[in-house]
Order: sequence, then structure tokens, then C-alpha cells
Amino acid sequence: MSQQGTAGPDQGDTAPFLRALAGETLPTPPIWLMRQAGRYLPEYRELRARAGSFLDLCYTPEFATEVTLQPIRRYGFDAAILFSDILVVPHALGQDVRFVEGEGPRLDPVTTLAQFDRLKPEIDLGFLSPVYETVARARAALSPETALIGFCGAPYTVATYMVAGRGGDEQAPARLLAYGEPETFQVLIDRLVEASAAHLVAQLQAGAQAVQIFDSWSGDLPPAEFERWSTKPIAAICERVRARVPGAPIIAFARGAGAKFGAFAHAVPANGFGLATAEDRVAARAAAPAGAALQGNVDPLALMAGGPALDAAVDACLRDLGSGPFILNLGHGVRQHTPPEHVAQLVARARRTG
Repeated sequence: MSQQGTAGPDQGDTAPFLRALAGETLPTPPIWLMRQAGRYLPEYRELRARAGSFLDLCYTPEFATEVTLQPIRRYGFDAAILFSDILVVPHALGQDVRFVEGEGPRLDPVTTLAQFDRLKPEIDLGFLSPVYETVARARAALSPETALIGFCGAPYTVATYMVAGRGGDEQAPARLLAYGEPETFQVLIDRLVEASAAHLVAQLQAGAQAVQIFDSWSGDLPPAEFERWSTKPIAAICERVRARVPGAPIIAFARGAGAKFGAFAHAVPANGFGLATAEDRVAARAAAPAGAALQGNVDPLALMAGGPALDAAVDACLRDLGSGPFILNLGHGVRQHTPPEHVAQLVARARRTG
């Protein structure tokens, strides 16, 4: 069930984003977008070229802070999200991670217990100290009304990369391992639960005011596997984070949960739940725990299209979800070739300022 509560000191109680996560229904919903900092912005592309590799961009606090702040300056979103990557967790566990231009992430696949045993038993938080420095810098640069979100990938999603050695849409290797050697896969998931919780706690202690857990690839799992590999690990992360940071605001995003959403939302002790593009908003509101904030779910392609289609998509979200705690977002991330002016249109439409 949804858990509310205060999030500790210096949490910016006036921030609309945090008020919505605390269960308040606001006349104008707070807005932020997944991948709001990224390749669609010319200022990001310029900085990315200066940084060298993608990981250098993530691990250089000066650069990562600037990328985190770029969309806030341009659009005035109600929340900034830390610029980083979900694969810093396996990187800090000792797995080789690299990004190939034009192809995406590459990892040395981990598919056996012997290979798992070569990973570090605990996440190396010192290795990730540049990430936490970025959190502190970004928080210091933001106004009290603008919240800062930290994040991690959910264990199942991160495991798909670790097992396949490449992009998470290639799920077959991880799913085959989970079916054929469930005990081995459980070892990996358990380690990722502990590592992810520690990473989120470190972000919260550095200045993040809420965290989001991204499960991008679990939606295709059958119900029993979804419960074992997505719901239970995410619930365990929430519990571990709250044991260290009582009342920490958490958003859980299980992309493509569909008919499994209600059970997921009642089993995971989060404050808010992200809705993917195809999610039925009315059904999700009915299925969600009382007081839980729902976040979403404008189609990223409607954002790319702009014009009347985008206005209609924003209006539909406001109509379907605005009667309860609600955060306006996309159903997935901003696409690379989205015109920046369309993002300004979304913000203006939601706030009725244009």
C-alpha cells in the first residue's frame, strides 16, 4: 500500500512535486519529464561533445550538474532529475560497462554463479562519489520550489543488461536464465536489491528529495514472474530505503504493467506510481491505493508531433488524473528528435499560460 510521510530535513515542503507525492491534489499539477535532459536539447549536445564519452559526462560533477539544470532553466519544470545512468550500479559492482557510439551500452555478460562471484559483494559507493557530488551541486543550485529526484533501475531491468551484455530490450538471455536457473538469477536480483537501495540512500543523503525506481523491461513478464522479479524486489528496495531514510518519497515505475498494475501498486510501498504510455489512466486510478500519486502518461510521440495532438494528449491526462494526486509526465522518455518548442508547448498547455 502507499506510504506517506515526511522526508527528513531540508526537503522543500513548498515544492509542488513533493506536495503531490505527499498525497495533495493541486489545481495545477507539477510537471517533469523522463529524459527531460538529453539529446533533443542543443545545449546538451554541445556539452556532450565537450565531455568525450557518455560515462565521462555522467562521472564529471561539473558536466552532470549542468545537464541536470539545463531543462529547468529552459522550461521551469517543477522537478529536476539527476543526470546519470542506471548502469552505474553494475559498474560500481565491478562489471565492465562501456558505451559504444551509435549502439548504446555494452557490458561483459554475467550468466553463471562463478561470474557473479567475481562481482563485488557490495556496491562501491566511493566509486560513485562523483554522482553524489552532482546531487549536492544540483540541489544547491535549485530553488526551494524545484525538487530534485534521484533514481535507480529496478533489479530486473538492470539484470537484463548485465546478463545480455547489451541494451535492455534484449530480454531473452535474462528470461532464459530466470527460467533455467532461477536460483542463479535470484542471487543476481538479491545483490541488485541491496546495491540499488544503498545507491538511493546515498543520493537522498546527498540532497535528493525523492527517488524513482525505473523498471523499463518487466512489463512482458507473465504474472507470477512479474511478481517475483519485479514487484517483490522493488518492494524490498523501498523497505530498505525507508529503514535508512524514514518517509523518503519514492516513485515506482513498472513500464507496461497493464493488468498487473493494481497488485503491483498495493504490494509496493511507494508514494507514487508512474504510468506508461499505453496504461489506462482511469483504470489505474481506480486500482491504485488511496492517496497515491499517479504520474504520467502523455505519449512521447504526441510530444514529438506537437500541435493539436499534443494539446489533446495533455488535456486528456489532466481530465483523467487531475482529480487526485497527480504529476504530469510522459509515458516514457523524451525522444531524441523531439522539437524543444514542443516541450514548451506541453508546459504552457498544462499551466494554461499560452
